[in-house]
Amino acid sequence: MKVLYTAVVTNTGGRSGKAYSTDGKFEVNVAMPVEMGGKDPDATNPEQLFAAGYSSCFNGALELVLRKNRVRFESTQVTASVSLLEDPEDNGFKIGVHMQASVKGISKEEAEKYVKLAHEVCPYSKATRGNVEVTLEVV
Repeated sequence: MKVLYTAVVTNTGGRSGKAYSTDGKFEVNVAMPVEMGGKDPDATNPEQLFAAGYSSCFNGALELVLRKNRVRFESTQVTASVSLLEDPEDNGFKIGVHMQASVKGISKEEAEKYVKLAHEVCPYSKATRGNVEVTLEVV
């Protein structure tokens, strides 16, 4: 496959460290969520980073399928809630995603159709399919 773009981000210190891009456009402190015993309430965490990427990618896919189908709409908004879950299979952790999408200017039924289509073409949805439980909700 032809590579269109590659993002490179390095982490030092795991959940008590820093993540930064090699191009210098991105740098954040990373910490365990306070709810799980983390001590830095101003730092982000892998779940927030994943939610930011997935919601942005999914919204782009949603707008793409709307435009390809020549649907007139006012705006879109996508919120990804990424949860860290206990994994009983290995006594470790796994993630789950609840995706809420809104398309202003069309009916809820029509929006549901295009949200499902977006889920089929979104690269993050493709990457998680079969590995992560993702629920979709049109609001």
